[in-house]
Amino acid sequence: MIGTIVNTATILLGSVLGGTFKRFLNKKLENALLGALGMAAFGIGISNVVRNMPDSRYPVLFIVSLALGVLCGTLLDIDGRLHRAAAPKAQTEEPSDKAGGRGNLIEGLTTGCLIYCIGALSILGPIEAALRGDHTLLFTNATLDLVTSTVLAATYGYGMAIAAGVLFLWQGGIYVLTLSLGEFISAAMMTELSIVGGFMIAMTGIGIMGIKDFKVLNFLPALIVPVVWCLITGA
Repeated sequence: MIGTIVNTATILLGSVLGGTFKRFLNKKLENALLGALGMAAFGIGISNVVRNMPDSRYPVLFIVSLALGVLCGTLLDIDGRLHRAAAPKAQTEEPSDKAGGRGNLIEGLTTGCLIYCIGALSILGPIEAALRGDHTLLFTNATLDLVTSTVLAATYGYGMAIAAGVLFLWQGGIYVLTLSLGEFISAAMMTELSIVGGFMIAMTGIGIMGIKDFKVLNFLPALIVPVVWCLITGA
């Protein structure tokens, strides 16, 4: 799992670098960085969708996934529960941090976890490492995540380091499952996951720019639908 460990370490390093840089940002610069970050997330999401849509064997599966996912997530109130869990911390922040345009850590972690975890490199990387001992994809992903995590932490602070743990569990889980079950993530499953994940990343970008709050956390169950469908159909 050396590739996953390196990938996790780069996110931690980027979070420290970005969190340190955040001290020198005033409100104007931070808002400018939020706008750039929102556009970048939107672009990454749309890129995932456009790149994978032509290879989809189930053109309407992403619609069903998003619809069922947000219904389940809203009924479970995933977004509300996580924000309420973070409420005690928010109450201890300075007023300027709560009302002066400072980045919301929950929003940042949602964005970071989606960008780090939902992508071809982050899914295929652990599979290649487990089956062939090839860590090239993970090392490439680590380089990209170093830059992304620095920008995210410069906006949202040191707390973005939590996303490193999420990535480790995600890639580590895929690695262990691949060792146990073989190539259980098929090309079709990865394609459908990337499409659904791409839309979710794009939605986080729109939210960061303040255009519309989709409450993306409520869409998280949508990622389960393509997995279940592909397992049932044997795709």
